Amino acid sequence: MESSLPLTATSSSKSERRSKSKNSQSTSKTSLLMAFLSCLAWLYVAGRLWQDAENRMLLSNLLRKNSLQRPKVLTVDDKLMVLGCKDMERRIVEAEMELTLAKNQGYLKSQVQQSGSSSGKKMLAVIGVYSGFGSRLRRNTFRGSMTSKGDTLQKLEERGIIVRFVIGRSPNRGDSLDHNIDEENHVTKDFLILDGHEEAQEELPKKAKFFFSKAVQTWDAEFYVKVDDNIDLNFDALIELLQSRRGQDGAYIGCMKSGEVVAEEGKLWYEPEWWKFGDQKSYFRHAAGAIFILSKNLARYIDINSVSLKAYAHEDVSVGSWMMGLQATYIDDSRLCCSYSGQDKVCSLA
Repeated sequence: MESSLPLTATSSSKSERRSKSKNSQSTSKTSLLMAFLSCLAWLYVAGRLWQDAENRMLLSNLLRKNSLQRPKVLTVDDKLMVLGCKDMERRIVEAEMELTLAKNQGYLKSQVQQSGSSSGKKMLAVIGVYSGFGSRLRRNTFRGSMTSKGDTLQKLEERGIIVRFVIGRSPNRGDSLDHNIDEENHVTKDFLILDGHEEAQEELPKKAKFFFSKAVQTWDAEFYVKVDDNIDLNFDALIELLQSRRGQDGAYIGCMKSGEVVAEEGKLWYEPEWWKFGDQKSYFRHAAGAIFILSKNLARYIDINSVSLKAYAHEDVSVGSWMMGLQATYIDDSRLCCSYSGQDKVCSLA
């Protein structure tokens, strides 16, 4: 029993030594791993610092080169160039403002063709007689009233008056309607055919744009007159009226009225955009009826700005809206007021 005790103690000490050896080995491995990771982290940080230092060096070199190439002080020539650019910029702005003003007032110069005038002289007026495809009888009546008073196209032209029946083209281009107008014009030579306009009742407001544009581009006149073909026009009285207004720029002459805006669909003179005329539903003052007159600069304004001009349901209202933003002189002449007698219009000037 006593001889076995030392053996047991020796065995226990050996086991403890083996356990301590294993723990020390594990600690050593962990330390080595941590040291390796620390080295990697240090290498990464050192690399980034080196790269940043290189970038800073490159940027400083570029800045130094640019500073050497840039002049330290502006020369007199440089200052004059800057001042010249500013002066040119100011002139461009002023020119643009003047151009806009001229455009709004219709004073832009354009090449005027005198193809409708045999003498090439400046005419007193161009009278556009609005007509339609089914109005040949009215045209013949209008022509007859001219010849019965001794007036012909040639004689009127000698007095400074151009008269043309204004008509567009058929929705079915080249059909019998267009063909009949072309044949009639071949014989009478008294039409102003608007090739870009479609002849229809609902297109009358747009017809005004085409008429004034085509007339002002074709003839150089002091006045441009719109007339319906169902009135008996007194040319002597009209010429006298126009001569009394010669030299009056911005003249907008007609039977000036306001009138109620018809907002009920289906009624006569219905205005689809009635809501644009305010709560009182009243038109602005404009030359209403079968005849009105524009001076040359107003007609030219329509020609220049025709694309952007708004057209309402009725022609006279549309033209009146175009005059509102201009320095137009409104001339109310009661002789241009017309009343209805059946299908025809009776005007004091007739």
